[in-house]
Amino acid sequence: MTIAPTQGAAPTRREDLLARLGQAGTWDLVVVGGGATGLGVALDAAARGLRVALLESHDFAKGTSSRATKLVHGGVRYLAQGNVALVREALHERTTLLKNAPHLAQPLAFVMPSYKLWETPFYGVGLKMYDALAGSAGLGPTEFLSRRQTLACLPTALPQGLKGGVKYWDGQFDDARLALALARTAAAQGALLVNYCPVTTLLYQDGKLTGLNCRDAETGREYTVRATCVVNATGVWVDELRRQDAEALKRTVRPIVAPSQGVHAVVDREFLPGSHALMVPKTIDGRVLFGVPWMGKLILGTTDTPRGDLPREPRPFREELDFILSESARYLVRAPRREDVRSLWVGLRPLVKPGGDDGEPTKALSREHTVLVSRSGLVTVTGGKWTTYRAMAEDVLEKCFDARLLARRPAGVTANLALVGAPSAGAPATSISAAPGIHLYGTEAAEVGSLQGGDRHLGGGLTAAMVRFAARHEYARTVEDVLARRIRLLFTDAALAAELAAEVGGLLQAETGVDPQAAAFRELAASYLRMPA
Repeated sequence: MTIAPTQGAAPTRREDLLARLGQAGTWDLVVVGGGATGLGVALDAAARGLRVALLESHDFAKGTSSRATKLVHGGVRYLAQGNVALVREALHERTTLLKNAPHLAQPLAFVMPSYKLWETPFYGVGLKMYDALAGSAGLGPTEFLSRRQTLACLPTALPQGLKGGVKYWDGQFDDARLALALARTAAAQGALLVNYCPVTTLLYQDGKLTGLNCRDAETGREYTVRATCVVNATGVWVDELRRQDAEALKRTVRPIVAPSQGVHAVVDREFLPGSHALMVPKTIDGRVLFGVPWMGKLILGTTDTPRGDLPREPRPFREELDFILSESARYLVRAPRREDVRSLWVGLRPLVKPGGDDGEPTKALSREHTVLVSRSGLVTVTGGKWTTYRAMAEDVLEKCFDARLLARRPAGVTANLALVGAPSAGAPATSISAAPGIHLYGTEAAEVGSLQGGDRHLGGGLTAAMVRFAARHEYARTVEDVLARRIRLLFTDAALAAELAAEVGGLLQAETGVDPQAAAFRELAASYLRMPA
């Protein structure tokens, strides 16, 4: 039985959040990092009755967690690698996510076109195994398609040499808005979440971690936060906090993350109209290629390229974009060119090194997560993927209990905890949008529409009321927060997002009283349109 979400938008006034942060006392758990993993841990712990705070140095889901391929999936390629346990867990979690957030995640049909006679039976049999692992949690049966049926599903697939295809089902979601729903649901369970509040130092007593210092990025004010347990959930950046922890104990640690860069190019849907996604299981160099319909556009990607540095705004390498466009040309009648790209964005994946082997190619590294507990008691979690965020959170809490950093609590309840905005069982998900499915609010749609400016359209499906709602109830502080993660316009049409920056900034500043950084956002949007030389 699914536990109904807390309904009604709770206010997120920054003054109130910081006042709570400044109160004396000790938190049971402080989570550092506001991506999928950290938010999942905060929600799981708060739902068990723990006193929880989460600190994020930038905005929630600013990093990898807003730059996924937007798929809730078991991982067909992991099945090909023989990692049955990972696939089985992910398929189970896929069902849980679709159930608890139906307004943000839905089933999506994929088609693998076959240009060789052996491909349809070969991949079809593998996908039948995928169905078998899903069992009753399957979203639909795998089907063998004729040439005609394949073209009906993928109207712009290259017809020359096409033999047939295979159709299977997985899920799709809005990653940044799901992260926001996790944050708001955790807050409804009593957790304190503060974005733009980086951790500056860790605090110790007799060699044991007892808390941390953090700084409000807007005012520069410092806060001391005491905690029984601290979880490092900073994604690809976890080694920074691990090094700080080791130095405090006069020790050294080896990095555990080998970052991998995934590039996505967004183009108009005319290149692949219809409701089906394209999936190429093995491109010319062995990587997977997706063509995924999302928010009225088409996402093409993704790459898997090692990267040594960890920029907050990574940019693609030329060969990555060339790979995506050239591989698309092998499967589409009209392939997109550089000038057709509406937005080009990159995500850094926190892949876990196998025993510290720096020479392992990233596409061979583990997509499973790792949880480590240091001598001081710092709990670090990294790796994994969006689909399994909830299971990862449960694992982190179990490690905290086993290490006696926290007193054991009842089993977690998040498997049946609907997220903020989720409709009641059987009720349809609702949206406010100029194009279906673009801006989902679920049960909060009427509340958003009732705000001042609900009928004032700014462009791209965005209304003035959405900006106000983002500022009052969704932790938004900057134009980027709104146009990149509350409303996904930066990721679908960077040029239009830049055009709306000034007007969105004016509305946001009226709500928050702080500089919304509109000029900085326009520069960022320009970089999402800049093709690598």
